[in-house]
Amino acid sequence: MTELQPAIRLTGLTKEFGAVTAVDHVDLEIGAGEFFSMLGPSGSGKTTVLRLIAGFEQPTNGTIELFGQDVTNKAPFDRDVNTVFQDYALFPHMSVLENVAYGLRVRGVGRTERRRRAMAALEAVHLEQMASRKPAQLSGGQRQRVALARATVVQPKVLLLDEPLGALDLKLREQMQVELKQIQRDLGITFIFVTHDQEEALTLSDRVAVFHDGRIEQLGTPWELYEEPASRFVADFVGTSNLFDHDRSTSLIGRAGEHSIRPEKLTLRAQAATGEGERSAPGTLVESIYIGTGIRRVIDLDAGMRVTVLEPNDRSRTPDDRGDRVHVTWHDSDVVSLIPPGT
Repeated sequence: MTELQPAIRLTGLTKEFGAVTAVDHVDLEIGAGEFFSMLGPSGSGKTTVLRLIAGFEQPTNGTIELFGQDVTNKAPFDRDVNTVFQDYALFPHMSVLENVAYGLRVRGVGRTERRRRAMAALEAVHLEQMASRKPAQLSGGQRQRVALARATVVQPKVLLLDEPLGALDLKLREQMQVELKQIQRDLGITFIFVTHDQEEALTLSDRVAVFHDGRIEQLGTPWELYEEPASRFVADFVGTSNLFDHDRSTSLIGRAGEHSIRPEKLTLRAQAATGEGERSAPGTLVESIYIGTGIRRVIDLDAGMRVTVLEPNDRSRTPDDRGDRVHVTWHDSDVVSLIPPGT
């Protein structure tokens, strides 16, 4: 079977701003029709990579290919990509329909066809009834959907999204995550999504690249990043982890190297573990935090480290009080090796 050509191929991509290396020799392939996220903290290089793909920045070294065509030195308007920004950048004096049709107008599409395609794009985001309104008459979520319709109406091969949900409140952001994924599936366009929100990246993406200091720290599916983090940085940044250094790993886990255990993989018991493959460590409960869907327990282990246990909101669970003595228990199979011994 012939291997499908990637939508985006980055080879040795580097961007320097004076003495600062923002992107450091990144190699990456993104598949056609993939919902791909670039995740990382501020300054990690993810937004710069997006701007390089869009053509808003020129690389210091390396190449950018779009469906096999080298676009490294092409201007943004000569690349078959479109970008949705966090601030939406809608024209306030234009109606919703005029905003969506603007890109088609610039490309010389006739008025009748322009209107037809713009209305179809609005229907895709369920805003056809808002066509005559001005942006100021819309909610934040509706303006976001207009921006998406405007970006997709010209049928780009790749859609770039630069933290487009960052300005929305939590509930609306969660609703837009569902809609954004549905829109991407319906259109079949490659989405490249930049975010610093790990939950957002895990929720939306087929694959995620975790950026750190201008490099890709780990590339994989949401499941792989969460269940099998490749480094201490990924384990700590993607979700919450209990991190065990070499000494704690040796004494508590019985393995050399560095390891992590997710809070939901730990349980609290009154007695030490006795099951096959189980281990436990005694400690003192110092805090219980109710978070609705569960209870976050903070325990100071006698071994000299603090761990977090996430328990489900189970009414049958007997409440624990601060100062109670407990045994934090885990199974060997839930321990993730971060740095193999000897490396």
